[in-house]
Amino acid sequence: GLTRAGARRLLLTLVASGYARQTDRRFLLSAKLLGLARTWMGDAALWRYAEPVMRRVSATLGESCSAAVLEGEDVVYVARVAGRRIVSVRLNVGTRLPAYCTSMGRVLLSDLEASELTGFLAKASISAKTERTVTDRAELAETVTLAGARGYAIVDQELELGLRSIAVPIRNRAGRITAALNVSTQSARFTCAEMEQSILPTLLAAAREIEDFLALQ
Repeated sequence: GLTRAGARRLLLTLVASGYARQTDRRFLLSAKLLGLARTWMGDAALWRYAEPVMRRVSATLGESCSAAVLEGEDVVYVARVAGRRIVSVRLNVGTRLPAYCTSMGRVLLSDLEASELTGFLAKASISAKTERTVTDRAELAETVTLAGARGYAIVDQELELGLRSIAVPIRNRAGRITAALNVSTQSARFTCAEMEQSILPTLLAAAREIEDFLALQ
């Protein structure tokens, strides 16, 4: 949908950044792109192992199960198993969502030091996605800190009305959070309290199983 001139300007920017190269009138992607993908490509074995675990979670609960990592201000989906029930948000591997208003984002942010979290929130682009979205930076910091203390995060219709999600961390051998695992559901299906009671134990068990695989790497 871009004009030829507009596309050329974008390509020249990629060339200047080293992500593409120009040969006469042709533009080709460069090997530097591998640097961006290295995190996910390097963890390919992990997510291949995790997918059957996530499928069991999805089959047990009848809901979608996803995994994501933190990249800049966003979470990036690295694995996903769709549930039987349809949610309006279309999510696939590679999807990016704002970290501040997602359960996986808050779990991932909880691994930051207090000063790092303050700096992150100060620079982040924050806006209300719904009438329930927390946008006050001090309140967000408290919410993220609470998620870290609890070991899980619940987001109640802050990304989209009618959508609730709960996430837990996946830690590496050093104890640092390397990814997050979540289950998303329709608000009509589960209250937040019911998610803690019915979904959280299954999700925590799945995260521990994935962490056991990480410990062997």
